[in-house]
Amino acid sequence: MLIWRLKHRSQHSGGPPSLVGRLIWLAAVWSLLVILGAGVALTAFFQSATLSRFDQSLYDVTEGLYAGATVQNGQVVGPLFTDTQALRVYSGHYWEIAEAGPGGALHVLVPSRSLWDSELKAPPRGLAGFKPGDRLAYDTTGPVGERLRAVARAVDLPGRADPVIFLAAQDRAPIDADSRRFAVTTALALALLGAGLVAGVVIQVRVGLGPLFRLRREVAEVRKGRAERLDEHYPVELAPLAGELNALLAHNQEVVERQRTHVGNLAHALKTPLSVLLAEAEQIRTPLADLVLRQTQIMRNQVDHHLRRARAAARAQGPGERTPVAPVVDELSRTLEKIFQDKKLGIDWDVDEALAFHGERQDLLEMIGNVMENAGKWGRRKVFVLAEATGPALLRVTVEDDGPGLPPERRGEVLQRGARLDESAPGSGLGLSIVEELAKAYGGSVALADSALGGLKVDLILPRVEA
Repeated sequence: MLIWRLKHRSQHSGGPPSLVGRLIWLAAVWSLLVILGAGVALTAFFQSATLSRFDQSLYDVTEGLYAGATVQNGQVVGPLFTDTQALRVYSGHYWEIAEAGPGGALHVLVPSRSLWDSELKAPPRGLAGFKPGDRLAYDTTGPVGERLRAVARAVDLPGRADPVIFLAAQDRAPIDADSRRFAVTTALALALLGAGLVAGVVIQVRVGLGPLFRLRREVAEVRKGRAERLDEHYPVELAPLAGELNALLAHNQEVVERQRTHVGNLAHALKTPLSVLLAEAEQIRTPLADLVLRQTQIMRNQVDHHLRRARAAARAQGPGERTPVAPVVDELSRTLEKIFQDKKLGIDWDVDEALAFHGERQDLLEMIGNVMENAGKWGRRKVFVLAEATGPALLRVTVEDDGPGLPPERRGEVLQRGARLDESAPGSGLGLSIVEELAKAYGGSVALADSALGGLKVDLILPRVEA
């Protein structure tokens, strides 16, 4: 049952078979073949040994017949006393003194009382050419159709020219019953042995591969942000692998830090000249200054946008980033309720305490904050935020409001950088565009739909860290 479950599970998992299942399956099949071969061999040996002893007991009967038989006036006379069971009719114990007839047939000279009016059958190939000293054991049927084991022995008797054949036969049901009992007992014993071997293999594999399972758990802990490195105290076969994984983690972290440094340097290198241009343009109120002011502001927005995306991409590459979602949503809700207190906006939220974002807190604040701020700006009285896991690696943050909503044909416009559907509303038109850029940098997405509250619903898909 255990082997079937392992095979069944590997077949329905849709992936390659597990190493544990493969080792246990191979060991079980090999053990089954060895045990099966041993069982067949032991049963065959027992049957052969039992049959050999049985034949010897029948040859002993012919030896007694030979010792007690005499020849009087050319006629063979049987012994005066034999086995008492041979005196009872159809008892299953038979003997016979005969001679070879034409074509190897038997010509009965003296039968046992138990044969009554029957006689023992010759071997299937007959007894032609049977010479003194020859012996033969064979299977035949008795007077009432029972299976018999018979032996034949040819000897020379003093006073008789032709050889005489002594035959003894006995019902073989007892030895067949012994063989069946032995086979059943052996099968049960070997089945228990096989089950014990399989259980031992399962334990051996689980214990032997324990360090490999521990390595997998530690890698998962690093991926979830609960650890920074792997424990290198592993068996000699796995210690180099753990060392290489730690070196890879250190290299990736170094690459990410280098990218962050470059991004920061670029930000300082660009923002300082832009700030100077803005300051100078604000002091000179001319058409050229206004043009420089507008274009410089666009350049600053573009720089901020691309630097933000580069930072998010760098953070997404590194393991170990873990940000609980509930505290971020709670903080944003309190802040936005104060900002929009003039219209008495209420923000309700429902977030699992164990839900965590696979990324930095600042990025999560910026994404959810932009969406919630947009909902607070257009909502009338109510905003609802729901965050839930959608799988082992993804989470969904849904923000709904009771505002005027947005027609489906215009939803794509709000995700474009700088797009503003209402020029009278404050803002730069970069809110949802920033959210989409950051979400894509983390491998997520943003979708817009109608809200059950009557306004707009924003679904934000982000990477998740398992609890």
